[in-house]
Amino acid sequence: MYNDKVMDHFSNPRNVGEIKEADGVGEVGNAKCGDIMRIYLQVENDIITDVKFKTFGCGAAIATSSMVTEMVKGKHLDEALEISNQAVAEALGGLPPQKMHCSNLAADALHEAIKDYIAKKGK
Repeated sequence: MYNDKVMDHFSNPRNVGEIKEADGVGEVGNAKCGDIMRIYLQVENDIITDVKFKTFGCGAAIATSSMVTEMVKGKHLDEALEISNQAVAEALGGLPPQKMHCSNLAADALHEAIKDYIAKKGK
């Protein structure tokens, strides 16, 4: 069902955890499948210097959360806002069609964390 890259990010997720006193936190979920993703950001000069995640969900949900953290570390907030759920799935080499609608919410959680950061900073 899943390719090797998805299985690697599921079995060995990167950047798991939370950032105490994070600059931005975003959480999204899908009631249909029960996946919940929370992304924590540390930001300096509009650059994402650290990012962590906590996800409750299936293998695809964990893999996409892991991948999005790898994709945005060191990026400017504007670049990070351009990352789509489709881009995350493509970076993983694809996801089964039945997993795209609910398990791939990682970019949405990232965008919510950025919005939270912007709101906190009053930008």
